[in-house]
Amino acid sequence: MNLERDLALEMLRRMLRIRLFEEATIELFHAGELPAMVHLSIGQEAAIAGACLATTADDYMTGNHRSHGHPIAKGARLDRLMAELLGKAGGVCKGKGGSMHLADFSVGSLGESGIVGSAIPVAVGAGLAADVLGNGLVALCFFGDGAANEGVLHESMNLAAVWKLPVVFFCENNGWAVSVRAGELTSVEDISVRATGYGMPGVTVDGQDPVATYEAVSAAVARARRGEGPSLVEAKTYRFHEHAYGLRVKNSYRDQSEVDVWRQERDPIDLFRRRLLDEGLADEAAVEALDAEVRAEVAAAVEFARDSPYPEPEEAYRDLYYVEGAST
Repeated sequence: MNLERDLALEMLRRMLRIRLFEEATIELFHAGELPAMVHLSIGQEAAIAGACLATTADDYMTGNHRSHGHPIAKGARLDRLMAELLGKAGGVCKGKGGSMHLADFSVGSLGESGIVGSAIPVAVGAGLAADVLGNGLVALCFFGDGAANEGVLHESMNLAAVWKLPVVFFCENNGWAVSVRAGELTSVEDISVRATGYGMPGVTVDGQDPVATYEAVSAAVARARRGEGPSLVEAKTYRFHEHAYGLRVKNSYRDQSEVDVWRQERDPIDLFRRRLLDEGLADEAAVEALDAEVRAEVAAAVEFARDSPYPEPEEAYRDLYYVEGAST
């Protein structure tokens, strides 16, 4: 595609927002300010940004346990996301969700979960709601290569195909299901080929290229809006850090040389920055200004999170679903 300058810069902006936000969480972790380990998507920013840019702010989205980047790429406020990670009242879920249970309805983020694959049927439900209401919205469903082997994905894909629901199933295949290589758990080289079994299009793209991802998801979104049903997009990518940052692994399951190659040769931000410069879509000054702008935004988010109070104890009993008069 002929990449337009504004779109290209927005791709880089969203990738930087994810990277720098998560680098800030690493600093907070070492400072003892985070209440738990965090699952980072550093290395996977291009797949996330490209996919989310192909949707609108109103379109629905569901994530997984590695989901800081998803609402960020959808346009969520960094300050409220950071406050949520710190368990503060100013967070998007008032400090009740934390790192693995973010939700921000203002940008269509319906939520995420630490249970592998559990958000997939939620996305299908959102697609069903969009179909019934006729509002033209699409549900973007993120999941990983590990969840690709969960039965709930196959049930959800089948139902979405039968009812021609506006759902885009998006697999972030980072090559590792925790500590097991994807090829040892999955019967096919490309997860996207499984789409054939459900009568929907399937495509595999380079997950380190936000443009390739954007094009594939844009085509799937357009198909969904036309009422032609779901699609499956697989992005081959890689996570640079451990399954969870702070997780101690006694015997490493992957060679450091493998990680080094991806960091040095396949870093999506480095690759895309060079592309912008090579194609004349931005100069060094513009790229540096954008970097400085995002760094300032992240610093302000950290300050907001630190200054935000913790929830009052009685807040634990609010926002609960219950039937009045029912036995407890």
